Amino acid sequence: MKATHGRVVSLHYTLTDDLGVLLDTSRGQESFSYLHGYGNIVPGLESALEGCVAGFSSAIQVAPADGYGEYNPQAVFEVPREQFPPSEDIQVGMQVQGEGEHGVMNFTVVGVNDQAVTLDANHPMAGKTLHFEVEVLEVRDATEQEQAHAHVHTHGHDH
Repeated sequence: MKATHGRVVSLHYTLTDDLGVLLDTSRGQESFSYLHGYGNIVPGLESALEGCVAGFSSAIQVAPADGYGEYNPQAVFEVPREQFPPSEDIQVGMQVQGEGEHGVMNFTVVGVNDQAVTLDANHPMAGKTLHFEVEVLEVRDATEQEQAHAHVHTHGHDH
């Protein structure tokens, strides 16, 4: 069975950056499953897996535009420090949530001083080339419920 729209693909993956630094892996854990054709994984990886079958194994490189997007310097901005609780210990690198133009968004703190906090709305992986090593373990038809909910149901997951 081939990975096409509406099929569940189960795989193991290892994700590294351009320097070979490990960013994420499913190895040593339960396999990762997703509903193909529903945008549940980065577009470049999903596109590369189109038509694959169980047993497929490959190194797949995903450019930023087909991963988490290009880095946008206009997505870095300052907000007044008083918009945060005075007792909150704001540190560079921490993630905070706030209202953005598309609802609740995650931001990374990239600078802080007594007057302002500098936030970055880019995804932490924006602008990075993603290097995947994948091994497809299984491809199966999705259930009607999985297709209706646009994601895989595993281990008794139900709505």
